[in-house]
Amino acid sequence: MENKKELRHWLNAFGLEHPLVIAGPCSAETEEQVLNIAHQLKDSDTTVLRAGIWKPRTRPGNFEGVGALGLKWLQKAKEETGLLTATEVANATHVDLALQHDVDVLWIGARTTVSPFIVQEIAEALKGTDKIVLVKNPVNPDLALWLGAVERFYASGINNLGVIHRGFSTYEKTRYRNNPEWQLPIDLQNRFPDLPLILDPSHIAGRRDIIFDLCQTALDLNYDGLMIETHHQPDKAWSDASQQITPNTLIQYTKDLRIRKEIGEAAEFKNKINTLRTQIDVIDHQFIEMLGKRMKIADDIGALKKAHNVAVLQTKRWNEILGKMILQGEEKNLSEEFILRLFKAIHQESINHQEKIINK
Repeated sequence: MENKKELRHWLNAFGLEHPLVIAGPCSAETEEQVLNIAHQLKDSDTTVLRAGIWKPRTRPGNFEGVGALGLKWLQKAKEETGLLTATEVANATHVDLALQHDVDVLWIGARTTVSPFIVQEIAEALKGTDKIVLVKNPVNPDLALWLGAVERFYASGINNLGVIHRGFSTYEKTRYRNNPEWQLPIDLQNRFPDLPLILDPSHIAGRRDIIFDLCQTALDLNYDGLMIETHHQPDKAWSDASQQITPNTLIQYTKDLRIRKEIGEAAEFKNKINTLRTQIDVIDHQFIEMLGKRMKIADDIGALKKAHNVAVLQTKRWNEILGKMILQGEEKNLSEEFILRLFKAIHQESINHQEKIINK
C-alpha cells in the first residue's frame, strides 16, 4: 500500500471544520441508554455514534455485550438523530449482522488486529461494500502488524480506511491503562500521512481525569479525530465505567481543545514546528519515565549491596557500561563527549540512590 491523497476522501467528504469526533458508550446496554446518549450528542461536534455490541473481555464472566439486539438500537438512534453509527466487529458473522443493520463505521479491535487469519476473514466479508473500516493498533507495539491489517483491507478493495491509536498493553504498572507509545503512531503517520489517524484516549487512559490532556497531545500531533467513550451515567456503566465521560463533558472538551486553524506559509511553519516540539515533549516524558525506572533498580541494587556488605562503586562494571554506551551513541550520531556527560550524570545519581539505601 502506498500513501496517496485518496486515503482521505471519506474523511474529507464529511466537510468538517474540526477533527472527527466518534462518541458513545463503551457498551450498548439498553435501548433507552443508547437513545438517551445519542440525543445528547445530536447537536454536538459528534459525527458518529459508537457503541460496543460484542465485547471481547480479557476474562470470562464480565459483561460481554448484548449482541445483535443492540444493532436495532443503533439503527433507531441513527433514524432519530441523523448520527452515523459505529461498532466493533470481530468475525464475518458480526460483519454480516452489522451490514444488515446499516452500520456505517466498523472498527477492528486490538485483539483482532493481532490475527492475520481473522483480519483476512473480515476483509473478505466486507468485499464490495463502501463501509468505513478503522483498524485499532494491536495490543503489542508492532507497527508492521498494525499496517499489515490495514493492507489486508486495502487489498480486498476497501477504500475507506483509517487507524485508531488506543495504546499498548504492558506488564508494568503505569499511569495509563495502555501505554500510548506515541512514537509508534508518529512513525505510522510519517509513512502514511494521508491515512486518517484517530485517537482513542479512553482506552489509553483507563480513567477520565487524563482524557483531555491525551486529546490535546493528539491534536498537537495532527491526529485527524477522536473516539471517546461517552455515557449519560458513567459511574453506572456496565463496562469500563472509570474511563467514560458524560456528553456534557465531551461537549466542553470540544470547546476547550486547541486546534490550529491558521493558514499560509508562516502558519505552516508554526504548525510543523509545534508538531515537532510535541514529539520532543513526548520523548522527553518517556525519557524521564525510563530514568525513574532505572533509579528504582538502582535502589534495589543498593539494598542488595547493603545486605551483602558490598561497596557502592564497582569500577569494572561502570567502565563496561560506559564503553557500550559510547559505541551505541556513535551508531545514533551522538558524540562521545555528550554520552560521557550524560552517563556520568546518570551514574552519579545511581550512586546517590544506592548510598541513601546503604546509609539508612
